[in-house]
Amino acid sequence: MNYAISRFNTVRRKTREVLVGGNVGIGGNNPIRIQSMTTSNTLDVDATVAQCIRLAEAGSELIRVTAPSVPAARALKDIHAKFRAAGFSQPLVADIHFLPAAAMEAIEHVEKVRINPGNYADKKSPTGAPRDYTDAEYAEELERVHDAVAPLIRRAKELGRALRIGTNHGSLAERTLRRFGDTPAGMVEAALEFVRICEAENFRDLVLSMKSSNPKVMIEAYRLAAVRMAEEGMDYPMHLGVTEAGEGEDARIKSAIGIGSLLVDGIGDTIRVSLTEDPWRELPVCREILSRIIPEKTLIAGSVPANAPVSDRDVDPLEFHRRPVVSVKFNDKCGIDAGTPPRVFAFADVEKPLEEIIREVRAANAKSAPVEGLVLPVATESDLAAACELQCALEDEIPAFVFDPVKDSVPELFARFSPSRRSATYVQRRFNPANAEIVPAWAALCRDKGVGLVVDSTAAARAAVLPHLKNFPQEKLIFTTSRKAPGVHPVGAYRQLAQALANADIRAPIWIRASAKNTVLPFSKIPTATPDEAPALEAALLAGPLLCDGIGDVVSVETAGTLRKNLELAYAVLQGARARQTRTEYVACPSCGRTLYDIQATVREIKARTAHLDGVTIGVMGCIVNGPGEMADADFGYVGGAPGKINLYVRRECVATGIPQSEAVDRLVALIKEHGRWKDA
Repeated sequence: MNYAISRFNTVRRKTREVLVGGNVGIGGNNPIRIQSMTTSNTLDVDATVAQCIRLAEAGSELIRVTAPSVPAARALKDIHAKFRAAGFSQPLVADIHFLPAAAMEAIEHVEKVRINPGNYADKKSPTGAPRDYTDAEYAEELERVHDAVAPLIRRAKELGRALRIGTNHGSLAERTLRRFGDTPAGMVEAALEFVRICEAENFRDLVLSMKSSNPKVMIEAYRLAAVRMAEEGMDYPMHLGVTEAGEGEDARIKSAIGIGSLLVDGIGDTIRVSLTEDPWRELPVCREILSRIIPEKTLIAGSVPANAPVSDRDVDPLEFHRRPVVSVKFNDKCGIDAGTPPRVFAFADVEKPLEEIIREVRAANAKSAPVEGLVLPVATESDLAAACELQCALEDEIPAFVFDPVKDSVPELFARFSPSRRSATYVQRRFNPANAEIVPAWAALCRDKGVGLVVDSTAAARAAVLPHLKNFPQEKLIFTTSRKAPGVHPVGAYRQLAQALANADIRAPIWIRASAKNTVLPFSKIPTATPDEAPALEAALLAGPLLCDGIGDVVSVETAGTLRKNLELAYAVLQGARARQTRTEYVACPSCGRTLYDIQATVREIKARTAHLDGVTIGVMGCIVNGPGEMADADFGYVGGAPGKINLYVRRECVATGIPQSEAVDRLVALIKEHGRWKDA
């Protein structure tokens, strides 16, 4: 069963409407809702009310407040009353982990309660050791959970409240881990177990979520949830988010990849961008992501696009596999194959003097994040001569060069062209239905010169273009599409390309180009994003879903203004999609009332000390609720263990506890050094 109506068009998944508080509908024909969460101590009623007001004024349509204890849940009564007295109507949502008693108190005071199926009334082995479950024991566990959660369900039904069944990748129950593993399948089954209990109680005012700090895991989990719900006749709306995304540009990119990948496929009814920043800063990012999805959105209204549903050959959307690709050698140190990460190309600004271009390229060409291909636009013979001179100067530093003639260029432009033999050389050409007949001439030129051909084609031209390339060496071909096509979103255009190549048995590389003509929004109509933020979000929304599908062997960003920034963004998107790690990765929670120290300042301090540690992943977590689990793939972890006290982790193992916060960052650095992962900046 397909998880989406179409992978080419955005057709929103049809769900039931869940009305929260009588005034905010989630799912159905409602707009996609945006929300955030307070970070204050819930027992500080006035501070929490002030944050709720600021979030409401910033546009949050639902506001979540943690209730880590029964007294905190009891405080929700005054928080709710004061928030309403201030003139605000946004529903409040209580966030519950571990404590059914806190949930039972919270349901009395707020419009919605989120519970985590991984730790709500979860029963650990008496010995603390992992155990296997027979079918009978598993069924007995589910009966126990039913008994524990049924009182909350019944009270929610009596009061007209809604529930969110919110699975976290980092806090699955023992029974789930033992049977399904730490997997998207386990996340989905954990939620559906609770949904079935709710349905047995005839309660269906439910929203589901499948959050993870890893966008790939999160995407697979939500897709699988859509499939499993359809199989079981369920139509519940879903809340999207990449948890523990961190702060700054990297966090925005990770969130855009995870949330955007699902929204573009029509999945998602409410979203939160989790940032380790003040919570009101999350809402503009939510709006920016939605502004790039809504123009593509079509609600299901009885008719389905002609090209849907779709099953992509060579792509398994429910389990990550890299698209098959031929082996390509640029030089002795760099190339493309199924075992290498996607490569990064950059465009040279040929309007600048040659010496300035060389300086700019060398300044940007970092060892850990290099320019692996340089694109050189050419329009005249003098342009070609300058491009050849530039290649000659940089061929020992850059593995591949792409000569990019203007659209009306003819092969004769390259008659006296003598390519380098120490680096790979390609000629790029755009083909459309009106000029497909020129493909043989350009293919002959490339054969004669011994260079590769980059085929930039529209979907409409491929039926005419691909047969001309049947006998062209696949290791000398790269395919791309540099602008949007009518009738499909930009991600869908690349999926069409991948499908067309699979149908033609072509395994040549695909180059994802985040160009000004390939943005979701027209680049001249970018709404309110800062100049730096818009290119990052656009690149993430285009390349991220494709990379998480295993599509893409080369990536370029062409909208950030400078070669250096374009290069940085390309590597940031690759890292956000877990396709290639070239710098320190941070998994950091957004903070809430459970956080036991100043996490924002701590993240900034840790980044200042460790940002140069290429390939190291550091988790920074406010508390132990989800922290150790969500940072399970981190090399080192910094977790709040008690007020003002920090626990340190190496991978999943806690190696030090109760460290005073004033000493903890130094101890973290010492731990990294002790394990041989430190290097001087």
